[in-house]
Amino acid sequence: MNAPSSGTPRRAKRPLPGFLSLTLGLGLLAGAIPRGLALAQQADPARNEPLDVRRDATVEAIERVMPSVVNVEGSADIDPNSAEDRLMAEFFGWRLQRVQEAVVSRGSGVVIDEEGYVLTNVHVVEGVKRVFVKFNDGSEPIEAERVALNAAKDVALLRLKAPGRKFKAVKFAKDDDLLLGETVIALGNPFGYAGSVSRGILSSRARRGPNEDGSRGDLDTLDWIQTDAAINPGNSGGPLINLRGDLIGINVATLRPQMGAQGIGFAIPIKRVNQALAEVLSGETVGRFWFGARLKAATRPLTVQAVQSGSPAEKAGLKVGDIIAAVQGDPPSGIIEFNRALVKVGDAREIPVTVRRSGATKELRLRLIDEADFFNNDFVSARAGFKVAPVRGGGFVIQSVDPNGPAAAAGLQRGHLVRGLDRTEFPDVVALARHLFSRPKGATVEVGVLVDQRTALGVYRQAGLVELKLR
Repeated sequence: MNAPSSGTPRRAKRPLPGFLSLTLGLGLLAGAIPRGLALAQQADPARNEPLDVRRDATVEAIERVMPSVVNVEGSADIDPNSAEDRLMAEFFGWRLQRVQEAVVSRGSGVVIDEEGYVLTNVHVVEGVKRVFVKFNDGSEPIEAERVALNAAKDVALLRLKAPGRKFKAVKFAKDDDLLLGETVIALGNPFGYAGSVSRGILSSRARRGPNEDGSRGDLDTLDWIQTDAAINPGNSGGPLINLRGDLIGINVATLRPQMGAQGIGFAIPIKRVNQALAEVLSGETVGRFWFGARLKAATRPLTVQAVQSGSPAEKAGLKVGDIIAAVQGDPPSGIIEFNRALVKVGDAREIPVTVRRSGATKELRLRLIDEADFFNNDFVSARAGFKVAPVRGGGFVIQSVDPNGPAAAAGLQRGHLVRGLDRTEFPDVVALARHLFSRPKGATVEVGVLVDQRTALGVYRQAGLVELKLR
């Protein structure tokens, strides 16, 4: 439909389509309507170039954020051998099948700090040997290390192994800055299609994510965002943004079509992401170093919530309620910067830390400890009375037992396979030792074991729990 070249426009016999009506209204207000409503050809005096009706808020938001969106791939050793096969090989020389490395997961992520920190989901990177991140500009993949994981909130923080490089970081929206019905955009890597984009609206600010069978979810998901923007396998860990290009959530799940669902997807809101980052980055460890103090989650200024006895933080003089004013003379703007400042120095030297306590300023000297230098087999032996070696595929084999220690008293022997403690499995000796450190002297722990039982018909393996009293 064309507007008349002059005079009063004729009244339409039926309503114009919404966009055309809006365009016509804007033209009338301007006092001039070019023939054919060629709004795209009007000049913009400020930019001295024609306007392009295609360049709307959605396009500009995507252009702003896409350089920060990444594909996340993990690789792991695929071991065809069972735990029994591995034990038979260790003690009786059985030949094992060859272990192969293969890609086992593919998801999405988003850069949140120019130093190369990437946010994604725990379920994208858990259980993998190595993690690689690839940008949508065609550049080569970059290996990344896992800095911190918060399994309850399904938030993982990675750091790209690219020292000296700067990366485009997404801007965080304010906590709870969510409007019901506002347009939201999901970006990521669904089904391996890099740089995919979908658009929808924000349907709810507070949903509990479902289990696979549709029942109520078990994770800490009271405030998931619901949207009808298409979220597919591979979108997990990617950003959900608003029309300003601000990060409002991390895509995490969708209701299965087999359940009859259409257009019901979920994202972890930025408020929960901030809390998760605070919890994992201000905990007792920073990077691979033992710090020994926990900061209150998602608070500014950074405030000490707890201090471990005998830790580097306690030895430095940190106390509950202290406010972190500066690290090496510079005030940290948040948890990530605080964590980065400590990790950068590591255990190489003392770190000056300024705190405010009861209205006064105090200067402290903090010396971090490499976790492996403290939480190791010697510590395990000192507390539990045995030393272990990791077994490929999970668990530990007991290598030696102190004849006068708790393990011997509980009946544990060399060659027993330890699956975990207190019904929890651990990825390495450091994590195992940290769990023992968290338990008080004299506490009883449950050791999950697999023990060979010999009968007239042969050898079979029996699983059980052994109670062990720590010294």
